[in-house]
Amino acid sequence: MNQTVRLAAFCLALFAASAQGQANYPDRPILVVVPQAAGGANDTIARIVTQRLGQVLKQAMVVENKAGAGGNIGTVAVAKAKPDGYTLLLTTNGTQVINPSLYKNGTGFDPVKDFEPVTTVATAGYLLVANPSFPAKTVPELVAHVKKAPKDAISYASAGNGTLNHLIGAMFEKAAGIEMVHVPYKSAAAAATDVVGGQVPISVQSVPSSISFIQSGKLKVIGVANEKRIAAFPDVPTIGETYPGFGANPWYGLLAPAGTPKPIIDKLAAAVAQVLDMKEVHDALAAQGCEVLKKGPGDFAKLIQSDLPMWAKIVKDSGAKVD
Repeated sequence: MNQTVRLAAFCLALFAASAQGQANYPDRPILVVVPQAAGGANDTIARIVTQRLGQVLKQAMVVENKAGAGGNIGTVAVAKAKPDGYTLLLTTNGTQVINPSLYKNGTGFDPVKDFEPVTTVATAGYLLVANPSFPAKTVPELVAHVKKAPKDAISYASAGNGTLNHLIGAMFEKAAGIEMVHVPYKSAAAAATDVVGGQVPISVQSVPSSISFIQSGKLKVIGVANEKRIAAFPDVPTIGETYPGFGANPWYGLLAPAGTPKPIIDKLAAAVAQVLDMKEVHDALAAQGCEVLKKGPGDFAKLIQSDLPMWAKIVKDSGAKVD
């Protein structure tokens, strides 16, 4: 057998092995990286979806929280992972499409070139919440209170520098013409806990990270940050009802490293679609103030492409920056 024939045989064997591997996918546990800490919206959504996804794929799904730098650390880790379908990213638009404009020194990943979109999975409600002892009950009352208070007297807690909570807070300050002191925490749960304890008076929180405190009366809702009122709190006005044009629509989606074979992407997308059709998943998400959002690989890619310039403008207009 000459060298050319041996090389051809070797390449054919590699192709056959790759095809066989894709056909058998998955044949071992799948790691799903959540680039935020436990207790927030992304973590909650990931655990609801992956539990059922493992059942559909008949394989274990391991959720790993790899938080830090507004989600950049976990996102970079997945971008550098082997593109074989066994390391996935369940992320939010806060990290994927907002951070590239927010971090002036870069995020360490390309939101388009480094990933293969699989599918969106959900949207979540975001709220402006306060300690029950805080005097304001509505957005106009809050703004009036901040304007009357001494400079730097009112602070708000977020899940950390560069998180969606932080950016929504900065957007609100700009829309209302007020200044508050931003207090970044390592997680949404830590921020919510300190607002409950009275160390910080207000916070921007996702519904999943705050709903138990709200239901127990330990936090009160001032306003909804989404563009429209949310089903979990239908009687609470949006911030946009006071300041037209204000609104955020957070989404959560599953991505794989760039170069992941299309048959694997398609199999994952179909499996997640099956999960998102389950009534129990709809109900579990709704209980956390979230709703199913189904967009397959092509539509998810278009969403990322369209959101990047939109959020770049919002970031610029808000003046928010992270070193």
